[in-house]
Amino acid sequence: MKTFLFILVSFMALTATFSGLVMIADPTGEVMNLPVSLLKSTPFKNYLLPGILLTIFVGFVNLAAVITNIKRSYSRYNWALAGGFFMCGWIMAQVILIRSLHWLHFFYFVVGMLVILIAFQLKGKWAA
Repeated sequence: MKTFLFILVSFMALTATFSGLVMIADPTGEVMNLPVSLLKSTPFKNYLLPGILLTIFVGFVNLAAVITNIKRSYSRYNWALAGGFFMCGWIMAQVILIRSLHWLHFFYFVVGMLVILIAFQLKGKWAA
């Protein structure tokens, strides 16, 4: 379970950080094939601020989970929980704001939920 958790938080850290940095570098969304029209129902005019938020709150928090897992820190499961909660929160906010669903939303939400459940189990607290 510890290895699976490490793989999941590493995956989230890598993909969220990379995607966020690409959104920051290209706020038009062209590089990621994200039309700006997706943002019409949101307060954002381009992908700069969403990219910054994604990088910090999902990417860096999960990166902290990876680092604390490598160091076998006492707080590693807390960081994993935070990373999972931020991922699920990010996906829910995204779906609500853009008013659209894509299979990746389901995929990343499930990954975030798995991280939360596994981290709770490894902390010795069963999710009920």
